[in-house]
Amino acid sequence: MTNDSMMRKAIELATHAAQLDEVPIGAVVVHDDEVVGEGYNTKEHGLNPTAHAEMIAIQQAAQHLGRWRLHGCTLFVTLEPCPMCAGAIVNARMDKVVFGARDAKSGACESLYTITNDDRLNHRCEVEGSVLEEECVALLQSFFKAKR
Repeated sequence: MTNDSMMRKAIELATHAAQLDEVPIGAVVVHDDEVVGEGYNTKEHGLNPTAHAEMIAIQQAAQHLGRWRLHGCTLFVTLEPCPMCAGAIVNARMDKVVFGARDAKSGACESLYTITNDDRLNHRCEVEGSVLEEECVALLQSFFKAKR
């Protein structure tokens, strides 16, 4: 499984979120080349501010693997994780985060904060950004343009 193929799966999930009138963000957790968790934003429908794509995918992965420590897992997400999600990534002890679009307003892996690589925390993970960035940005821009 390549980064591009997993990001395309995350984009499919984000597209589904947009069809439900949710902000189009999708996430996939992979362990040993197997998808063990996936999610998309459900904040609006669930009236839950923590129902981010990453949080849902991480919870599914933990349930699937039967453990909360997600060593050996990579998270693919269409938008750079926010501080809440970056904190969950660190707490879950994930190995790597791969994201599509950068988030200058709340990105917590590279853009605004570097929570996933903060030496003061008990865990750090590899971060790779800008994977299929143009497609991820276009999906978000299209969604918000339609809202205006």
